[in-house]
Amino acid sequence: MGANKNLLIYVVEDNKLYNKVVSEYLARQGFKNVRSFLSGKECIKTVKAGESPDIIIEDYHLEDATGIDVLLSVKKHSKTTEFIFLTTNEDMEVAVNSIKYGAYDYIIKDKVALKKVVYKIGKISKIIHLERRNKLIQTAMIAALCILTAFIIFTALHTFFDTFGLHR
Repeated sequence: MGANKNLLIYVVEDNKLYNKVVSEYLARQGFKNVRSFLSGKECIKTVKAGESPDIIIEDYHLEDATGIDVLLSVKKHSKTTEFIFLTTNEDMEVAVNSIKYGAYDYIIKDKVALKKVVYKIGKISKIIHLERRNKLIQTAMIAALCILTAFIIFTALHTFFDTFGLHR
């Protein structure tokens, strides 16, 4: 199963050229719902307004915030959003903290970084698909349990009224 090409993906990158490169690369890979932001604050504002992206691909160093600032703020409003850091920052402590705070992955910008991003989107897509399917199954099981419980109660009441001769 390939990646869900309808996922809402945000690209948060303050370098206009690289933002366009990432967004256009994703579009060429068939992703239909990609939005780009040139600042962390712009992204956060959109999420606070009610939009809930499936994935945010973001630089660590933004002019107005760090990637972790954006991650923490977005997660308050959209807990299921996954984050992929795409950055030149090779500091291992920053990478570890990004993962610790909830990032799915931390990718260093290099010649194959965008291929890595698409691969990770595919992995996240599978997880999202499984989570949605599990939620649907749970809902169906709860509905079946409610119907079964109602049937048992109805049968028990019917038996009770028949046993004691209580008819309408």
